[in-house]
Amino acid sequence: MQHRHTLQRTVGAAALAMASLALAACSGMTQQEKNTAIGAGVGAVGGSILTGGSTTGTLGGAAVGGVIGHEINKK
Repeated sequence: MQHRHTLQRTVGAAALAMASLALAACSGMTQQEKNTAIGAGVGAVGGSILTGGSTTGTLGGAAVGGVIGHEINKK
């Protein structure tokens, strides 16, 4: 149980760091590019949590989240 709590804290800290970097890097991006990046980040964190930190789950979540983020508000 302790391992799971440590993993969740690590993932949370990584998500916070990633969000901070994303905000700094997004100044020249279009809204669709921002949505794609945010979707990929959220998907990666979600995939990691749902699969207990597996690389495949993290990458799969990032891919699915990126696609969903890209399609949001698409005109």
